[in-house]
Amino acid sequence: MNKQSVSTTNAPGAIGPYSQAVEVGDFIYTSGQLGLDPASGELAEGVERQTVQSLRNVQAILEAAGTGMDKVIKTTVFLKDLGDFVKVNEIYSSFFTEPYPARSAVEVARLPKDGLVEIEVIALKK
Repeated sequence: MNKQSVSTTNAPGAIGPYSQAVEVGDFIYTSGQLGLDPASGELAEGVERQTVQSLRNVQAILEAAGTGMDKVIKTTVFLKDLGDFVKVNEIYSSFFTEPYPARSAVEVARLPKDGLVEIEVIALKK
């Protein structure tokens, strides 16, 4: 198995012992992305802005890996409050086209930095 780290300054750096993403074979696996601004390191305000920033961070990482949002095959969305699902879903749908990726969405007790949403993806390299 050949595993390579993917890194970009256009998304927040890892805040622990992990990679922004890992490339293995024809797949890119991103770490969960909070709605952190990569320049300031601050969380965006509100679930809508955090969702947009989270997906922009995912997009930047995928671009650094030589792929894009159109190659995403699976996503996992972690929500602090499942009551925000409709708001998140509306924004989420603007980043993807049909056929949409498979997806799981779960409510969690707490996210790093007290974020409201975190999104991770699996994408094809080519």
